[in-house]
Amino acid sequence: MDRAMAFYEAALGMTLSKQEVGGQQMAWFPVEKETAYGATGALVLGEPGASATTVYFGVNSIEDVLGRVTEEAVVVPKTAIGENFGFFAQLRDSEGNLIGIHSHT
Repeated sequence: MDRAMAFYEAALGMTLSKQEVGGQQMAWFPVEKETAYGATGALVLGEPGASATTVYFGVNSIEDVLGRVTEEAVVVPKTAIGENFGFFAQLRDSEGNLIGIHSHT
């Protein structure tokens, strides 16, 4: 969990908070307001896998995120989706899971 937390904190430029909930190790993405309801995202400890569901994160700058990860982590570089849909990229996290990032510019 610590290695995955370090990867996401470095790649996305945020600090996660580690917690155990119901015997499950989790790391929570930050919530902008203390009064906000729900989760902005979380890592849940489990078996790593390359063919699981791909989760996409909205980011301000794909270039910034790709600049914070190793070249080997990038699977699909910044790619235009189509008119008015923005751009995406895909990369592997520290545990081998495929994730996507999306931005409007």
